[in-house]
Amino acid sequence: MTRTLTRAWEEILRPMLKRPNRLQVAAMCYRTGEHGKEVLMITSRGTGRWIIPKGWPVEGKDGPASALQEAWEEAGVRKACISKQPIGEYHYVKRREHGLDEPVTTLIFAAEVEQLEDDYPESAERTRQWMTPEQAAELVHEPQLQAVLRQL
Repeated sequence: MTRTLTRAWEEILRPMLKRPNRLQVAAMCYRTGEHGKEVLMITSRGTGRWIIPKGWPVEGKDGPASALQEAWEEAGVRKACISKQPIGEYHYVKRREHGLDEPVTTLIFAAEVEQLEDDYPESAERTRQWMTPEQAAELVHEPQLQAVLRQL
């Protein structure tokens, strides 16, 4: 009987209860400097960790356009040439305000920055900094994001 219950849990009930990951989009903002590519990193509002601009998809916009919207609001990227397809993805667990953890898959779009503004919606809430992809990879926590940064 125990074996039957265990099997029912593993094969039927548990998969039904597991919700799929929520989807976010991110902009890997970069430019080519004197010493090669540089990545625009920002700090998160909650913990102050270094991250790339990301957020929930914007209704009425596709993935790349939503990622550019986040890059504007969070990092001041006014104009950029963005990839139509993701260059990678990473997974993390987002701690929600109500205390529950929510698994998230984040699609990363490459955005070559053409115009950067100093006055943008979240400028008072975040720090931004250009750095090498290797420096950025050392600062982020997510191994999959580290790998995408190192490939840049």
